Amino acid sequence: PTGQPQQPLSKTLPRPPSSSVSIGSGPGSWQQLRTCASQRIQCRLVELDRTEPPLRSETPPASSLPLPRPRSRPSLTLANLLLEAPGGGRSGAMGLFDRLPPMDHLRSEKMCLVQLIFPAESARLAVTYLGELGLLQFKDLNEDKSPFQRIFVNQVKRCAEMNRKLKFFSDQINKAGVKSSVRPALQPEIDLEELEAKLGEHEHELLEMNTNSGTLRQTYNELLEFKLVLSKAGSILAASQNHATPADHELDEHIYDKEVDDGNGYLLEQGIHQGASESGVRFVSGIILKSKALAFERMLFRTTRGNMFFNEASAGEPVMDPSSGEEVEKTVFVVFFSGEQAKAKILRICASFGANCYPVPEEIVKQRQIFREVSSRLSDLEVTLDAGTQHRNKALESVGSQLWRWILMVKKEKAVYDTLNMLNFDVTKKCLVGEGWCPIFAKSQIEDVLQRATLHSNSQVGIIFHEMDTIDSPPTYFRTDKFTNAFQEIVDAYGVGRYEEINPAVYSVITFPFLFAVMFGDWGHGICLLLGALFLILREKKLSSQKLDSFTEMAFGGRYVILLMALFSIYCGLIYNEFFSVPFHIFGKSAYACRENSCSDAYTAGLVKVRDPYPFGVDPSWRGSRSELPFLNSLKMKMSILMGVSQMNLGILLSYFDAKFHKNALDIRYQFIPQLIFLNSLFGYLSLLILIKWCTGSKADLYHVMIYMFLDPAGDLGENQLFWGQKELQVL
Repeated sequence: PTGQPQQPLSKTLPRPPSSSVSIGSGPGSWQQLRTCASQRIQCRLVELDRTEPPLRSETPPASSLPLPRPRSRPSLTLANLLLEAPGGGRSGAMGLFDRLPPMDHLRSEKMCLVQLIFPAESARLAVTYLGELGLLQFKDLNEDKSPFQRIFVNQVKRCAEMNRKLKFFSDQINKAGVKSSVRPALQPEIDLEELEAKLGEHEHELLEMNTNSGTLRQTYNELLEFKLVLSKAGSILAASQNHATPADHELDEHIYDKEVDDGNGYLLEQGIHQGASESGVRFVSGIILKSKALAFERMLFRTTRGNMFFNEASAGEPVMDPSSGEEVEKTVFVVFFSGEQAKAKILRICASFGANCYPVPEEIVKQRQIFREVSSRLSDLEVTLDAGTQHRNKALESVGSQLWRWILMVKKEKAVYDTLNMLNFDVTKKCLVGEGWCPIFAKSQIEDVLQRATLHSNSQVGIIFHEMDTIDSPPTYFRTDKFTNAFQEIVDAYGVGRYEEINPAVYSVITFPFLFAVMFGDWGHGICLLLGALFLILREKKLSSQKLDSFTEMAFGGRYVILLMALFSIYCGLIYNEFFSVPFHIFGKSAYACRENSCSDAYTAGLVKVRDPYPFGVDPSWRGSRSELPFLNSLKMKMSILMGVSQMNLGILLSYFDAKFHKNALDIRYQFIPQLIFLNSLFGYLSLLILIKWCTGSKADLYHVMIYMFLDPAGDLGENQLFWGQKELQVL
C-alpha cells in the first residue's frame, strides 16, 4: 500500500537458498518484488544499478511503488506508443494487446546464460535429466584440452567400445538376415556395468561361433572342391588310360622288352602303369581360377621347358572358394610330368597362382572309394553347419530383440559423459562447474529437474543454478512441436537465423505445401498422398517407438508436411480440374458447346460459349481443345510468376521488420529499400502487366514489352500498350 513507508528491499525480501536462482547477488542484478493489487499478482522489477539497461515492463498503476525512470528510451513499438499515450491505462487498446496470445513461434526465444555447480555425486544424474529435458545448451569450458586430457575420458572410451560391439552385432544380424521383434515390456532394466559385461559375453560367444563356423565352412568348401577334382580328374585319367590303342600295345611288345627295360615305353603310358616308379610319369591334380588357367599353363610350360602335359576341364558351375568364401568360376587341371625337380617347381607355381592341389589315385576303385568317403563327410558337415547356423541365429535373435534399446542407452551415456567433459572440475570443493544457455521460460523447469536429480542421487548438497551477465550473442532456439518440427528442419537445412530473428518456418507452414501443390495439382494424386499421411498420423504412437528404415523414417518425420501437401494438392487439382490428368464435370456443365450437333468444328474453329462460366476451376472443355496447351501453360506460368513475386516481397518485408526490431537503420536504407525497388521495378511491373492483361483481355506480348523496356524505353508501344501512361512509367 502506498500509505506505508517504503523499506529497503534487503529487509522485505528473504535471501534465496543456494539451490535456487540467485537473482539478487552481484552488481547490476535485479531483485524480484511481489505485490498484490486487485486480487491479482503482478511481477515488478526494480532497477538497482543505473548502469544496466532497463528491462521492458508495463507502466505500473498509480497505486504501485514509484520506479526510477530509465535513461535509455525503449524501442518505439506500437505497445510502447500506447503506453506513453496520455491517459493510457490498462483499458481500451492496451487491454486488447494484453489479451492477444504470445507469438512464441514468430521469433527465437529469449535466452540467458546460466551457471550450474554440481556436486560430484549428482552430476551424472543431473546431466541425464537435463538432456532428457532438452532445454539447456552447455558451453565447452575445456576447449584448450584435448579429448584425452579430460576427466571422463575413460568412460567415453568404454561407451565407444560398447558402441563398437553393438555395431558388430548389428552387422552380424543384417548379414544373417535375422528379423527380431522389439519387446520392451519383457526386457528388464539394466545399468551400464551390467550391459558392458553382457555385451562382452555375447561378443565372445558370437566370435567363437563365427570361428567354428568359418573353419567348418572352409573344410566343407575344400571337400566340395576335392569331390569336383575327383570327378573331373578321374575322367581325364580314364581318357588317358584309353589313349593307347591295342595296336600300340602290340607294337610295344614286338619292339621293347618290358622285363629288361621298363623305362623305354611311352611317357604317358609309363606314368599310368608304373605310378610310383621314380623314372615313370607322375601327375598333379587340382583346381584353379578360370581367369588364371591360361597364364598358369604358360608358366608351367616355360618352367619345365616343355617337359609336361597339361590337361584341364571346366567345373561347369560356380564354386565356393574356401579362402574367400565367394562363388567363382574355376577349372580342374591335371599336369603330367617326370622327375622330382619338376614336381617341386610345379607345386611352387600352383601355390603362387592360388591353385588348390588334391591327391587323386590312378586306380578307379580307389577313386570311387575316396569319392564315397568325401560324400559321406560332406553330408555330416551339412548337418553340423545347419545346427550351428540355427544356434547362431537364435543367439542373434535374442540380441536383436534388445539391440535397439541397448544402442539408445549407450548413445545416451556417451552423450552424458561428453557433456560432463565440457565442465570444469573443482578439486578442492569436489564439484563440477558448468555454463550454458537456456530459454528464459525454461528456468523453472530446469530448477525442478535439478531438484529431482538431487533427491534421486541422495546428495547432501543441492545443485546451484543462477543466471549470469554476458555480452556474448546467445544461440538461436525455436520452440517446435510435432507439427512444426518438420517445417523448421526444412528451413534450418538452408541456414539457421540469428538470435531473435524472424522465423521463416512460421510462413513456410503454408507457403511450402501450397507451392508444392501448384506444381502437383491433381486431386487424384492428392487423395493418395492424403491416405498415406493419415496412415502415418494414425499410427504415430506405434511407429515412433519402433526402429524404422531411412525412407520410412523420413516420411514419418514429415507426415504433417505430407498431410498439408495432400490437402493443397486436392484444392489445386480441383482448380485445374485434373483427376489423374482426366477432367470431370464436378461443379456443373461446361460453358462451351459445338456450333453443330455433329461437332465437326470442335478442333478447327473452336467452341461456342452457350452458358455462364464454369463455377469453379478450369472448364473441362479445354481438355483436348485446339488451344488447350497455350491456355493452360499461360495460366500456370503467369500464376507461378505472381506467387513467386509475392513470396519474394514477403521475404523483403520481413527483413524490414527484422531490421526495425534490431534497430539497424543501415539494413533498412541500403538493403531493404534497394531490394524492394529492384524487385518491383522488374518483376513487380511484370506482375502488374499480367493482371491488367487478364482483366482487359488484351493480346499484348509481354515478352516484347519487358525486352524493349530496356532496349527502347521511349519507343512506341503500339498494340502492346495496356494502360495510359505505360511508356512514362517504363522510363521511370
